[in-house]
Amino acid sequence: MNLNDAVPTDELAVDVIDINDPADPRVDDFRDLNSVDRRPDVPALPGGRVGKGLVIAEGVLVVQRMIASRFATHAFFGNSRRLGELVDDLKNPALAGVPFYRASAEVMKDVIGFHLNRGVLAAARRPTELAVPDIIDGAETVAVLEGVNDHENIGSIFRNAAGLGVDAVIFGAGSADPLYRRCVRVSMGHALLVPFARSEAWPGDLDLLRDNGFTTVALTPGVGSVPLADAVTGGRVAFLVGAEGPGLAEHTLRRCDVRARIPMARGTDSLNVATAAAIAFYERARR
Repeated sequence: MNLNDAVPTDELAVDVIDINDPADPRVDDFRDLNSVDRRPDVPALPGGRVGKGLVIAEGVLVVQRMIASRFATHAFFGNSRRLGELVDDLKNPALAGVPFYRASAEVMKDVIGFHLNRGVLAAARRPTELAVPDIIDGAETVAVLEGVNDHENIGSIFRNAAGLGVDAVIFGAGSADPLYRRCVRVSMGHALLVPFARSEAWPGDLDLLRDNGFTTVALTPGVGSVPLADAVTGGRVAFLVGAEGPGLAEHTLRRCDVRARIPMARGTDSLNVATAAAIAFYERARR
């Protein structure tokens, strides 16, 4: 295979560097993506274990969204075909001097640890995290997650939020890392574009939302809930969703303005959390 086939690079902002040895240390930021202990997207951890804390974008569309986001890409790793598909994006002056490590599928597999069908990765360092007051400033609709620890659900919620006009996402207690590679991939890169913040005063930040004019709507099939259509009105709205199974904690429910349920067919009491959130977002969007 000729890595240079039909890929113009002279007008690119990035520096294209061919990698032929899987042991080349220049691609260490993409190494062992499935390894529990060595994954490059693990953030700094207590007890002396320090991860690289990188954000990894996977696939052409997700890489494009990383380039368009506040996450400053510092390296790419991909095959010649994907380089060709990204030519226009890689002319961005903001990427001047950023390396695009080009390799065959076989070399990429040896570095990453598995065959990457999507053919391209990008890596960025985690920027300073946003704060709750920052992301609700000017927002009309926000999603609030408590105890949502499934990466695919979080990724799906970001994708639903982007598609249905949700302005920001707040993470309460017990939620998983929204910048884990699988979250970013499932979100189709929207986890990099929809602003999010972790609550540092949970569940007290629900009072902050209320003080800023938000109606807090807890999605729950429990006693005292009203149909979702009756709960969604005008003004600023924050939708709360909880973990699969246990749902929102009782002390969180007590702080919310209204409890809302999605009317269900007989014999079914709830939906997947990402699906339930999408229905709530749509109910809001259609108004």
